[in-house]
Amino acid sequence: MSLTIRATIDIREGNPFILITSELAEKLKADWKKPMPVLIQVNGKPTHPWKINMMPVGDGQFYLYLHGDVRKASNTQVGDIVTVKIEFDDSYQNGPQHPMPDWFQAALDKHMVAKRNWDSLPPSRRKEVLRYFSWLKSDEAKQRNVEKALHVLSGKTGRFMARTWIEGK
Repeated sequence: MSLTIRATIDIREGNPFILITSELAEKLKADWKKPMPVLIQVNGKPTHPWKINMMPVGDGQFYLYLHGDVRKASNTQVGDIVTVKIEFDDSYQNGPQHPMPDWFQAALDKHMVAKRNWDSLPPSRRKEVLRYFSWLKSDEAKQRNVEKALHVLSGKTGRFMARTWIEGK
């Protein structure tokens, strides 16, 4: 099932989004309560639909956050009225989609507490960390971030990836 809607790009806590009503969400996938995997195009862009999860509001509605790459491809910004094609992503597979970097695996193998805490993280959190690591280019950035990750995964309180970690979570 796919939908095509006209909507205004709004902003919530600094994040551009389009609110998807509960009626529209039901048409995409009935009785879906968790983040909904969808493929989207805004004003026909990008050429290959963007994979994203719509986030539940809690009342049947969903936030469709618009990543900067999608807005850039569609040449849109907050306040624009856009045409959005949304399709439920039947090919979605839960869990990490970025491979475990060798440099992170080697670091985890040397720190058993951090490894145990890593293994106990929800798949969505591991996926988030691996996606973040996939963007790192320089050896310095990789080293700096592996140190932060090991610090919080070892059970120490700290900030990593814009979140406060307590007891390895």
